[in-house]
Amino acid sequence: MIDFQFSVFNRDMYGAASGSVLRRDVTGRSISSRLHRLTFGNNPVARRNCSLFLSIVKQTATTPTVLVIGGATIGSGADVLYADAAIELVGTDVFSSENTVLVADAHKIPFANDTFDGIWIQAVLEHVLEPATVVAEIHRVLRLSGIVYAETPFMQQVHERAYDFTRFTQSGHRWLFRHFSEISAGPVSGPGVALLWSIRYFVRSLGVGDKLSRLFPLPFFWLRFFDFIGQGRLKADAASGVFFLGRRSERTIAPGEMPKYYDDQR
Repeated sequence: MIDFQFSVFNRDMYGAASGSVLRRDVTGRSISSRLHRLTFGNNPVARRNCSLFLSIVKQTATTPTVLVIGGATIGSGADVLYADAAIELVGTDVFSSENTVLVADAHKIPFANDTFDGIWIQAVLEHVLEPATVVAEIHRVLRLSGIVYAETPFMQQVHERAYDFTRFTQSGHRWLFRHFSEISAGPVSGPGVALLWSIRYFVRSLGVGDKLSRLFPLPFFWLRFFDFIGQGRLKADAASGVFFLGRRSERTIAPGEMPKYYDDQR
């Protein structure tokens, strides 16, 4: 369910196979995926937040309905979400996989108002043309007590070629979700992971090639462990990515609240 007149994708892409414009490793078993995990590690922040997300969403309904936007590939740390039989999971993405219930564009989520108890959108908002439109759609299809969890890069290089558009600071991410009350927010990964990305893309920019460039940051994998030391605003200012966990609200934060929001990141 994609409106091709207003999409970066075209109808011809969906004539065969999954409809993906790029080669995808949905299983995470390819050499590139394994090498990425060796270098950058897993996502303990998402794993902890996923447990919190599930505990909150289960308080709202007997069998909560959760929408995953960009759910064709299971995000790092989100395995428990897909394995939980106590929730009804609806996976959407712009390409199909065994995890995709519906191929749809997040700019126009094809569900009625007040449908879902929770929405999970991990490493997706950087790939949409209009993040604010997508977040408005999330607000629309969430029930009044519904919650959202989002992860979006900040200090991270282009990783989806022509389909990578936007980055957010923690404050920018909070403003994007200004129609939600915040439960928790902060860095997903810090300056150590950001530096590993920079090493890879520095080498890549010299013409080494995408695949070979993945080898260069591997000897420096230990840099990511420094992310466990940093904290608060200083870590957020240099984070590789940020997260937001919040609840749908009828109140919108005001522009004048943003400086204090930044100062409170201690």
